[in-house]
Amino acid sequence: MAEKRSSDRGSRRADLVLSGGGVKGIGLVGAVGALVDAGYEIQRVSGTSAGSLVGAVVAAASQRNPLTSEQLRDLALSVPYRKFADSGPIERIPLLGTAWGLLRETGVYRGDFAHDWIRGELKNLGVSTFGDLAVDSDHLLPERRYRLVVTVADLTSGQLVRLPWDYRRLYGRDPDEQSVADAVRASMAIPFLFRPVTLKNAAGHPCTLVDGGVLSNFPIDSFDRPDGKEPRWPTFGVTVVPYLPAPGIEHLIPGLGPLKLRGTTLLESLITTMLVGHDQAHLDQPWVKVRAIQVDSTDVGVLDFGIGRQDAEALYQRGYSAATTFLSSWDWPAYLDRFRRAHRAG
Repeated sequence: MAEKRSSDRGSRRADLVLSGGGVKGIGLVGAVGALVDAGYEIQRVSGTSAGSLVGAVVAAASQRNPLTSEQLRDLALSVPYRKFADSGPIERIPLLGTAWGLLRETGVYRGDFAHDWIRGELKNLGVSTFGDLAVDSDHLLPERRYRLVVTVADLTSGQLVRLPWDYRRLYGRDPDEQSVADAVRASMAIPFLFRPVTLKNAAGHPCTLVDGGVLSNFPIDSFDRPDGKEPRWPTFGVTVVPYLPAPGIEHLIPGLGPLKLRGTTLLESLITTMLVGHDQAHLDQPWVKVRAIQVDSTDVGVLDFGIGRQDAEALYQRGYSAATTFLSSWDWPAYLDRFRRAHRAG
């Protein structure tokens, strides 16, 4: 592996940026497992949607005792994904429930189970608020001194929001006192499917927060230094890439049949484009592609809550293999020479 020849400082530390992707996030866990087995110590994690859920667990564990790849695999395969589809009484009625959620501009699913699940997992790791994930570093801006940053979209102000970084500036809140699980739940609020989260801004007006993938599903530059100086260690991005057209999701949500559009569903097209369309061209940029681990997740739907163990294991392994292949040619000094030192000199 190219990086083994390097003795550069920080060569075995790394920050992570994890994309969204719903159930496809199992592939993210596989990639993280491979990085752990390769000897990387994860310093900070930026996550969107499913990436925020995975990232929260990784960041919380890194604060005390980092999880092994075996523990990560066991956790990914033990998640009760089916229960994430927690419809209310009306929503359980085929077609009527779907239409009701759309008309009320809320969502087909409540998202309460996912919220409670991640809260419980974080509590087991000794984490409740972002203050529990604070780091002591002279190199970071005060608002960025955390192991985890969660990406959400604020529909009221029309902007990308990074929590806890933006809590004080936009919402007048002490970031140390804010619930990590609440931020993750907001980042998982896929429009029309999961109910959005409401948070009052600094002026006391309610703001609607949804899945950060609406604006950027894979913000690979989250941890790039704002001072333009050379990074202390690599930032690896992991994205679960569906090679379009992806499998249909009409069998996953009762009542989607009437929304057909040329052999697919209107809602499926909207979700897929929303989550991956914006970042597809971004991924083709050399400075992004060179540090992005791309996991083929075409066979698994974003909302495939009924995924079987065999398919889940296969997706985990694809993530693990993708990261292993990536690391076999990763060259940290070469990356710095091409994209950081030359850029600074110019």
